[in-house]
Amino acid sequence: MQFLTKRNFLHTARTTQNKNLSALLACVGTLLLPTSVLAGDLTQYQAKYDVLRKGETHGKAVRELKKAADGNYVITYHSEIEWMIFSDSRKETSMFTYHDQKISPMSYTMERSGTGPDKEYSLKFDATQKQVQSSQSKYPLKIDWSDEFQDSLSYQVQVREELKQGKTQLSYPLVDKKGNLRNYNFEVVGTEMISLPIGNVEAIKVKRLYDNDKRQALAWFAPEMDYMLVRMWKGEKGVEQFEVQLNSFTVTTPVAVTNNEVSNEAPE
Repeated sequence: MQFLTKRNFLHTARTTQNKNLSALLACVGTLLLPTSVLAGDLTQYQAKYDVLRKGETHGKAVRELKKAADGNYVITYHSEIEWMIFSDSRKETSMFTYHDQKISPMSYTMERSGTGPDKEYSLKFDATQKQVQSSQSKYPLKIDWSDEFQDSLSYQVQVREELKQGKTQLSYPLVDKKGNLRNYNFEVVGTEMISLPIGNVEAIKVKRLYDNDKRQALAWFAPEMDYMLVRMWKGEKGVEQFEVQLNSFTVTTPVAVTNNEVSNEAPE
């Protein structure tokens, strides 16, 4: 799952039981969002999550989106999980361009350590040469180029942008960390009020469509929080594998950062 800590923030939505959460985010959030965000930039933020299994917390995760000095964006996701004798620490980073609500990945990296062998993967998307380079191959991947390509992180940003447009059927050709081309398909199944560590939040429920019914994946996005991913649930054959719940959300000051200014700090 996916960090930097910044004190120069304009708005923090952090509470354990706050009945006025919706009104606070709708009113204060809109008033305090930076001018550049309101003008069309992506909202820069830090979101922290609890990672649960069967109702018990087994880890933490942090997702952060920042704008780089060159005008591109960087999203990171860092998780730390411990369950029985199993431990897993991983960090994913995606750099992408943003234009007219379209996300186009430029590079993706994933580093994993913990129980079992450590792993590291990277991808580079070259729109000029129309090819994708993987750290798992000496040569460009043998796949037909598409301007709609996404990586394992960037597609999540694209989902938010398309939910803002009111779309209910979502589909992406995704190049995964190993360089395999896969189709990710989703559908909106409704809107519901959900209970989270930050309080009650009205969210759009999105279901991933698989080729069979053995696996299930659901995600909830909150319109009042700029369509932030606030909950995720994954299962197999009806049995929960894990759940992720938002416990804090901060809109950060839009200060441009250099491309290598991505912290390796672990989730608190």
